Amino acid sequence: MRRAQILGTGLYAPERVVPNAYFDEMYGEDVSSFLVERRNIRERRYAADDQATSDLVVEAARSALAAAGVEAGDLDLVIVATDTPDYLSPSTAAIVQHKLDATGAGSFDVNTACAGFVTALDIANKYIASDDPERPQYRRVLVAGAYLMSRFIDYRHKNTATLFADGAGAVVLGPGSGPTGVLASDLETRGEFAEHMGIYVGGAAAPASLERVEAQEHLLQFREKFPREFNREAWSAVARRLADRIGVAVSDVDHWVFTQINVESIGEAMDALGQPMEKAVLVMDRYGYTGSACVPMALADADAQG
Repeated sequence: MRRAQILGTGLYAPERVVPNAYFDEMYGEDVSSFLVERRNIRERRYAADDQATSDLVVEAARSALAAAGVEAGDLDLVIVATDTPDYLSPSTAAIVQHKLDATGAGSFDVNTACAGFVTALDIANKYIASDDPERPQYRRVLVAGAYLMSRFIDYRHKNTATLFADGAGAVVLGPGSGPTGVLASDLETRGEFAEHMGIYVGGAAAPASLERVEAQEHLLQFREKFPREFNREAWSAVARRLADRIGVAVSDVDHWVFTQINVESIGEAMDALGQPMEKAVLVMDRYGYTGSACVPMALADADAQG
């Protein structure tokens, strides 16, 4: 059976380092202790004023391409997962394709918030798996996750403003067979939470206006709290389903990569799976929460460490 294999990984974190002390000074109180002890965040990166989401992707993509030994001109498809695109239209992936000079590649964006990268990876795997092996169209596919949330942070809310950061991660995929590659996937949507957190101004439902911008409604909003147990239960459930689907015990898994928004939720999910925390890949201590980018950034970081 054909399936996608990861040929190379890459990540990019902008040069500007923002330590927790930045927020201690901003809010005139110690927020660093909570961030370190409860969120495992010590610092994060913010993009420069002249950088867009596509620029972050390009840097991560170049690292992934170099690791894979693949030229940009060899790419057949570029998929970018982000909910902080350069523009509503055109797609960020089209801009990345042009900046990389990947002239032979098709492109499109995927927006499923923090599930973006794994969704894009699943899509790319299906492109490769269903391709004609005699006349393949998708021999090299770039999948990236990117986040530039610093442009949308509402600093009036210290409990959330301190979490978010910018970055990008990417992988280059190619066809393979046998026991390696993307073995299984499982996508689940809980649309009833769509109004809990998001950027709700700028689309067709609420077009941008001077009044909305002046009221700072265009910034990231937390409208309702998510159930405390949601991540633990949802993450451990999908992990068990995937392990069962490929016929392995949960204990056989060597490394777990979760979205990096809350180290406590990761710990609870690992505990629910009966697995030691040492198996979890963590990067939020250096990069904060980078949404669609955090899973490929964690993959690249783990890859770099062997």
